[in-house]
Formats: sequence, C-alpha cells, structure tokens
Amino acid sequence: MNRAVFLYVGVLLTVLLSFTGLVSIPEKQLGGLQPLVDADGTQYPVPPTGMVAEGRGVYIADGCIYCHSQQVRPEGFGDDIERGWGTRRTVARDHIYDSPPLLGTMRTGPDLANIAVRQPSENWHLLHLYNPRITSPGSNMPAFPFLFRKVPVEVQVPHDALSFPPGWEVPGYSVVPSRRAKALVAYLKSLDHSHPVPEVPQ
Repeated sequence: MNRAVFLYVGVLLTVLLSFTGLVSIPEKQLGGLQPLVDADGTQYPVPPTGMVAEGRGVYIADGCIYCHSQQVRPEGFGDDIERGWGTRRTVARDHIYDSPPLLGTMRTGPDLANIAVRQPSENWHLLHLYNPRITSPGSNMPAFPFLFRKVPVEVQVPHDALSFPPGWEVPGYSVVPSRRAKALVAYLKSLDHSHPVPEVPQ
C-alpha cells in the first residue's frame, strides 16, 4: 500500500514539475512580449491582415510547413546565417502574432523566416509555385499548378499573367495566378525577420 502512495506522489510531482517547467515559466518569461515601435512609428512585427492572413491559411492548407521551417538558428548551432537564410537568429518576438507559430520541424527545403528579403520579386514566387524548377533547377519541391489557370492566347492576355523566362512558356496559353496563389505570395513576402531586436545585440 505504501508503495502505491509513493508511486502516486511521484507521478503527481512529475506532472507538476513538467507543467511548471514547460508551461508556467515560459509563459511568465514570454507571455508579456510586445511589438517594438521605432522612433519613426514603425512597428515590428506587424499582425497579419488581409491577403497576408489569407495566405497564411493557404501556407498551412497546402502543407508548406511540412518541408519548410521559419526559425533561423543562432551562429554556432548551424549554417543558417552563413547560408543567407537570415541576418540574425529567430527570437520569440518574431512570432508573437502567429497562432500557432509555423516554426516547422523539417528542412526538406530552405528556411523561409527571411524569404521576403532574399526574394522580393512577386513574379519569382509565382513562377516558383507554378514550377519550382523554373527558378531553382534541381529543386525537389512539388509544383502547385492547381493554384493557376490557363487562358488561351486568343483571349486578351491578363495583366497579371506570369512572365516566363525563355524556354518555359506554355504554348498557346497565358498562365494566371488564382487568388490563393496571390495570397500565398503575399504571406511569403511578409516573412521578413531582419528587424533589429533587443534579444540579439548588434
């Protein structure tokens, strides 16, 4: 009987200590984080709204999180900064408006925490979604042609049709991004974690 009491007490203590260490202490340390506001009124980070918020939903629904992370590791813990994936390590403040944070667990593809800085071109992102091999030869990323529609060239070419490099054109058609494709690109172009933060001294 005494052993059962010790077992129950041990289990209870394990649960309490785990909750304290994994929930209570991090909440106390990080729960009050606020965005930074610079002298000129610039806020960082900015809450996702409009097309950016919609694109975040597309990012989740289309499984981008399974192959891409959004967390640049500090120097000494990997080559993320040397690879140009970010200018500084990721901190909790970068994700205060993300619910849930899309940190990812695998890197089949490159980290996207700072993709807006690395690739500011909307057309580049759209081409990459339509066929990743156009912009990144040898890429193993799947294509997302279902995010686009083909319009016969006999019809007037839409103003937002993709601009293909030579040799990649779709004969007889213009390729036009859907709203979901544009929203996803808007979200990707919002991923800029290069803003200075006090957690990472310059």
